[in-house]
Amino acid sequence: MVLIKEYRVVLPCTVEEYQVGQLYSVAVASKNETGGGEGIEVLKNEPYEKDGEKGQYTHKIYHLKSKVPAFVKMIAPEGSLVFHEKAWNAYPYCRTIVTNEYMKDDFIIKIETWHKPDLGTLENVHKLDPPTWKSVEVVPIDIADGEQVAPADYKAEEDPSLFKSAKTGRGPLGPNWKKELVSKADCPRMCAYKLVTVKFKWWGLQNKVESFIHKQEKRIFTNFHRQLFCWIDKWVELTMEDIRRMEAETQKELEEVLGLETKWKETGRNYLNNKKHILLRCGVVYVKALMLDIWMTWFQIRIKILNG
Repeated sequence: MVLIKEYRVVLPCTVEEYQVGQLYSVAVASKNETGGGEGIEVLKNEPYEKDGEKGQYTHKIYHLKSKVPAFVKMIAPEGSLVFHEKAWNAYPYCRTIVTNEYMKDDFIIKIETWHKPDLGTLENVHKLDPPTWKSVEVVPIDIADGEQVAPADYKAEEDPSLFKSAKTGRGPLGPNWKKELVSKADCPRMCAYKLVTVKFKWWGLQNKVESFIHKQEKRIFTNFHRQLFCWIDKWVELTMEDIRRMEAETQKELEEVLGLETKWKETGRNYLNNKKHILLRCGVVYVKALMLDIWMTWFQIRIKILNG
């Protein structure tokens, strides 16, 4: 059994604008991300073409061992803190699959996204078979609804209900902003249809962990898209060439950081809590935190079970 939900995120921008805004927001958030650990190993980053689908393929490995407390390292099975992310970016369609070395086929997070120029009204955009589609819960995400944001995540400067774009005139987004778009045919609109499939096969824990993962995914989607819209004046005039240049600069920074990391390790310096950790491409900023949360929760539950 798996737990499947489709998250629909409507935004006041075009599908073409979103591609730039998404990549820009990820690049900036990556540079702002701090932390330590072995980091990310990029195995492949190359163009692909298969069955009429054409885009960019990436395969990354996330090493989380140094991010967890010592007691977790002691009881964590071999490979349980190593995650593989394979992504196929054929925008406006994207697919990402995350697996774990220890759990193998018993653990998977699959995120499939279609970006469409509408207000989230299309049904079964991923063309699932009828029985499967019937089991899917559709979860609308309103980026202007503060009730969907956890208090700890709230930032006034990233609140679409307060923000007004100087360059596009868009915003602030009121309670009925999506309904208002229906009557304004000249206003840009799009929806990211994110189909998330979660499988965590572990007796006694499956339902709890799968529900937890979906809760985190909704949180990630909500916060990221609120941020993306409120940064629109920073990216709306950029081109894809500008984005590729930013990505190249980010990769260069990563290589420099990893070079320093190797040097500092050789001298025995403890830098893990204060070095910059540069992450790459779509979704990477959040996957580390998501995976860590999953396993911390898993170990806490297991400890409670073992203790009583």
